[in-house]
Amino acid sequence: MNDLVLAPEVAEALATGNPVVALESTIIAHGLPRPENLKVAREIEATVRAAGAVPATIAVLGGRVHVGLDDEQLTRLAEADGVAKLSARDLAVAAAKGVDGATTVAATSAVAAAAGIRVFATGGLGGVHRDAPYDESADLVTLARTPIAVVCAGVKSILDVGATLERLETLGVAVAGYRTLRFPGFYLTDSGFPVDWSLDSPEEAARAVTARAAQGVHRGALVVANPLPADEQLDPALHDRTLAQGLAALEEQGVTGKAVTPFLLGWFHEHTGGASLEVNVRIILRNADLAARIAAAAA
Repeated sequence: MNDLVLAPEVAEALATGNPVVALESTIIAHGLPRPENLKVAREIEATVRAAGAVPATIAVLGGRVHVGLDDEQLTRLAEADGVAKLSARDLAVAAAKGVDGATTVAATSAVAAAAGIRVFATGGLGGVHRDAPYDESADLVTLARTPIAVVCAGVKSILDVGATLERLETLGVAVAGYRTLRFPGFYLTDSGFPVDWSLDSPEEAARAVTARAAQGVHRGALVVANPLPADEQLDPALHDRTLAQGLAALEEQGVTGKAVTPFLLGWFHEHTGGASLEVNVRIILRNADLAARIAAAAA
């Protein structure tokens, strides 16, 4: 039996077949500055509700894995110091230590699937790091074995997008653009790489979700890559200049491993005058809305 703490609203929705959308919590504890993080966390959940689904923000509190948080728990996660960043591999150790932790894409996907949630909204996926092909996010291998639909804005543009797409193909993770055959680059509408499939409505994406379950053949994730409109993306010239400077600072300061992504996201926030933060918020709200519409159509 799963040792998961389901919020009453989430448990009821799952029991009655109503739509639920899983939400990760690293954006709350590690992805956004205070107090913006709590405000955005509430906005994300409100967006899911407005589109007809129940939000299930996933996190670890006192070592227990929670699927769905109340406002007091959201506040605790947003305001506490020392919240651990937890991938799927860390969940059992976090339970033993009794810590508070925010779940990455990998951990959120794994927990959501275990709870019976079929759709998950996030900002951008992790992937293969630039100039470090051995440094690869656990998101990729977790998605290869987790039957969930992930609505995202592609992979973070600070990563090696081409190598990440190659790894997703090798791992058997299905990737489709939402109303596009171009793969988005998180802050950027177009990463410069194509995709083979396009899903053109929430209903069509929902049919793909239900078809996979009905076929019983493929156990991996479906990535629904939802690009920002071109007039809402980060200015490409500003993006490229900031990324080059950030990568140089990364090497100079010797930042490695799981610290790379928070460092570069923080660098973007500081050196774009907050423009990247505004784009990041638009991304997650758009993805939460689309994920809720897919979940509602699939319910």
